[in-house]
Amino acid sequence: MSSGPGAHSTPAPATHDTPEDPVEDTRKSSMFSSLKIRNYRLFFIGQVVSNTGTWMQRIAQDWLVLSLTGSATAVGVTTALQFLPMLLFGLYGGVLVDRLPKRPTLLVTQTAMAMTGLALAFLTITGHVEVWHVYVAAFAVGLATVVDNPARQSFVSEMVGPDQLQNAVSLNSANFQSARMIGPAVAGLLITGVGTGWAFLFNGLSFVAPIAGLLLMRARELHPVQRAPRGKGQLREGLAYVAGRPELVWPIVLVGFIGTFAFNFPVYLSAFADEVFHVGAGTYSLFNTLMAVGSVTGALLAARRGTARLRLLAAAALVFGTVEIVAAVTPSLWLFALLMIPLGLFGMTVNVTANTGIQMATDPAMRGRVMALYMMVFLGGSPVGAPIVGWITDTYGARVGLAAGGAVAALAAVVIGLILARAGGLRLSVGWNAGHPRVRFVPREQREELATAA
Repeated sequence: MSSGPGAHSTPAPATHDTPEDPVEDTRKSSMFSSLKIRNYRLFFIGQVVSNTGTWMQRIAQDWLVLSLTGSATAVGVTTALQFLPMLLFGLYGGVLVDRLPKRPTLLVTQTAMAMTGLALAFLTITGHVEVWHVYVAAFAVGLATVVDNPARQSFVSEMVGPDQLQNAVSLNSANFQSARMIGPAVAGLLITGVGTGWAFLFNGLSFVAPIAGLLLMRARELHPVQRAPRGKGQLREGLAYVAGRPELVWPIVLVGFIGTFAFNFPVYLSAFADEVFHVGAGTYSLFNTLMAVGSVTGALLAARRGTARLRLLAAAALVFGTVEIVAAVTPSLWLFALLMIPLGLFGMTVNVTANTGIQMATDPAMRGRVMALYMMVFLGGSPVGAPIVGWITDTYGARVGLAAGGAVAALAAVVIGLILARAGGLRLSVGWNAGHPRVRFVPREQREELATAA
């Protein structure tokens, strides 16, 4: 998520040991310690407002497309168009971010997204909106995100420094998911009360807050960063860097599977609300809000943890996929809604653990490119996955679509967890403890000693 102090900086300590080892020191800090830093506090407050608008637009956008077309596939196409630029240009965005000053870059990208929201609001409120307008707006936001996302993540380390990076990353996730609790609820009220256009208008105006926060920051309090010089082969250099490190490549592969097939909630939840439970936008917003409750809980728990273990990543991904399968077969509306809480909790645990672990295991000079690759795989998988899961949902039903996504997540967690364990010199140990079965990973040497003793 961040660029480091020099082009040849050494990576943070304890960053790519075995999956049993932390990627950061084991000290626990205050849950909100990074908010003591003024520049980050301004950034955080601005993001609270902007993220609320973003979630309002997401809900309004999905519901507007469903209302105009009556098709879950069309919702999937909208999601795909929003993330297609990340898939096509994400790595180039990372190269640009490593070269450009972060704060001016963010001022440009945030302004561009504000204009897109305002344009969509005008078309919707005046009654001229058509589905292709939403497609164009989604693609435009995606183009801005190609640069905005890695720049925003990289800028965090410039505001807080390496000591507070883990805490700030977790608080950013809590920030985004807290807005997810407020945004869908407000969006549901606006959609049912005055129409979707007003949700788009709020989103466009909400970018005033982060833009003001960026302008009010004190440049002298930022941590100096040496930007990468312009040169040939920087994209290939980033890919080769990741390919040679199992602690980077396999978590990225795991979140790629999950992001492509299991995180397509705009498709799944809108279909469950409309086709399975036959309810309106208010209940669809409730699903998203309850998921956000779990997500905020997961992010705050991560803010207190002093480590980001790869074994936690694999375990959380397995539980996430399992809960998704359980939710798919749940007959009751309210039980389905309540399952959104653990789904959000474990989904956020996967997200924060992978995000933080990859950052801390990466040389600061490479973080822009590595985080762009991470976001390209995690978010850019949606253009591939969203139409597929939309087609499965339309053809076989929402329950089959959601169950299939959960099955992919669970299977990927098991396979990649075993690969990471092997790469870290670990073996699966099965035994008994106080009369109960015990399954765990142990170092290869310990496994051999146990076998010899037996």
